Amino acid sequence: MHDLNVAMALAGRDLLKFFRDPGRLIAAVVFPFAMVVLLGGTLQLNLGAAAGFNFISFTFTGFLGMTLFQSTAQGLTSLMDDRQNDFAQEIFVSPVSRYSIVFGKILGETMVAIAQVLPFVLFAAVLRVPLTLTALGLLVPVALLSCFMGGAFGLLLLNTMSDSRASNQVFNFVFLPQYFLAGLISPINHLPWYLLILSLASPMRYVIDLARGVVFAGTRDYSRVVLLSPLTNTAVLALMFAVFMILGTTLFVRRETNR
Repeated sequence: MHDLNVAMALAGRDLLKFFRDPGRLIAAVVFPFAMVVLLGGTLQLNLGAAAGFNFISFTFTGFLGMTLFQSTAQGLTSLMDDRQNDFAQEIFVSPVSRYSIVFGKILGETMVAIAQVLPFVLFAAVLRVPLTLTALGLLVPVALLSCFMGGAFGLLLLNTMSDSRASNQVFNFVFLPQYFLAGLISPINHLPWYLLILSLASPMRYVIDLARGVVFAGTRDYSRVVLLSPLTNTAVLALMFAVFMILGTTLFVRRETNR
């Protein structure tokens, strides 16, 4: 119970920091909606008829999965600031489980990511994305799994960084290729073998494909836009989460202990 209280306190701290940042609040709401309208609308007008599916719904699910995954992963960089002002060091000398501290940070950024996508989901009606009640219900566990996966991935990347400047460079290098390898705005049904290998190694691919599998379930476009079954995507993400979480936490705790 003590460790749970620590995790919830850290999570609440991150959520409070998010709501106290008006610029971040506005950007979180406006950016995904604008990108779906601009990119999805443009692709739909020019390629929608030839592709045979709705590009607005396609890009909506892509940005939905990307926002959940990337927001949580990038949110873990706040540990950089905590390390520089010795906040992390004060936490790690306290008599609590190291795993509960890390989980609290991931839980907090998960809450922030979900808060960011809630207005985005409400915009689905404006964008005419066909979200059924079943799809909305299934998106809840999908969002949690996507955020936890992003947190574990961000924690692993955090161990390769020395300061906030390095974190921006590393995240750009890691995430920008995944936009294309994961099928964020364009289909990846056919790839050359070398790009297919990179795509299969991209965690964002499975996050986005899982969201699409839920939203497009039961539609005629399902086979055109969904790469793997939701069960397969869930299994891969669960395995990646376990590996990244254990390895990332072990490396981070060792790094802080030796600091």
